[in-house]
Amino acid sequence: MCVGRSNVVSEPGSQRSVRIGDEGVVLVRDQTGVLRAFFNVCRHRGHEVVETGETIRQRTIQCPYHGWIYNLDGTLRGAPGFRDVAGFDQSEHSLAPVRSAEWRGWVFVNASGDAPEFADHVGDLEDLVRDHEPERLSVAASHEYVIRANWKVITGNYHECYHCSNIHPELCRVSPIDSGLNYNPAGAWVGGPMDLMDHAQTMSLTGESHGVVLRGLDEPKRRQVFYLNLLPNLLLSLHPDYVLAHRLEPVSETLTRVECEWLFPPEALAEDGFDPKYAVEFWDLTNRQDWHACESVQRGVASRAFRPGPLSIREDAVHQFLALVAKSYLEGRVAAPPPHRTTRVTPA
Repeated sequence: MCVGRSNVVSEPGSQRSVRIGDEGVVLVRDQTGVLRAFFNVCRHRGHEVVETGETIRQRTIQCPYHGWIYNLDGTLRGAPGFRDVAGFDQSEHSLAPVRSAEWRGWVFVNASGDAPEFADHVGDLEDLVRDHEPERLSVAASHEYVIRANWKVITGNYHECYHCSNIHPELCRVSPIDSGLNYNPAGAWVGGPMDLMDHAQTMSLTGESHGVVLRGLDEPKRRQVFYLNLLPNLLLSLHPDYVLAHRLEPVSETLTRVECEWLFPPEALAEDGFDPKYAVEFWDLTNRQDWHACESVQRGVASRAFRPGPLSIREDAVHQFLALVAKSYLEGRVAAPPPHRTTRVTPA
């Protein structure tokens, strides 16, 4: 699961506590610059070694309950009162590690420990994301939303524009809703690009960009927006001039917290008077339109009368996502996607 941007623990000694479902994890940057992750559980009596939600920087990891101290690599450094206790072996009481990975500026953790190698999980999504260089970008704005809907309802909504003509008039003025192309991925992801209208430079209320085109993009990518979902919980919208990231945190079966961040290149941030609101206003409005629809869907699917209906050809990525989730449930972990035919979507 994605737990946020890696720059929150960028310096040696940086520590951040995050929650992954029912588990607590502490992210630590050690003295050599390596990112490590541990279960946020002291090996003495189980107290959290870093308070939930806290970000700190110090040379060691110290439990605030009884003062057990750990090195940044998780090994026990000292336990008050145990120095002369016969049979007490410090090497047996290191913090329990959690599998982790850094990718393109984000941190991912695998609490169960049985996920595939991260490179296999990402697969060829790397090829799509590379030129946008999200690891080089900085967060210029962020919003947090709490949506009364299951995370899969929200993700399913993200994967189709079949609904756009009904609830997104602003979006329809800058992007043709029949321009979607969904790829056949090698990895645990779903998505593809949509085009911009001829007059539009990016996704904004006017179609104008008040930023800087990302330096690594060729001409076709300057005319497209890529909507990509790296399972289970990261939605990436790659624009010509910024990257929009939605990170989903399921709170319950019917409640999801969404962290939304707008990332811009240093060239834009250095410009006098730069303001990201042209992108923020557009997507905050679009987000709220989507959240309203998702909450209605959540109420509807809870009805005893609900039975899933047929999907339109314009919802092929929804089918792909649902098939991937179903296959993952059957196998007990996020599984490789089923075969999918790459299709340019046309109006039904």
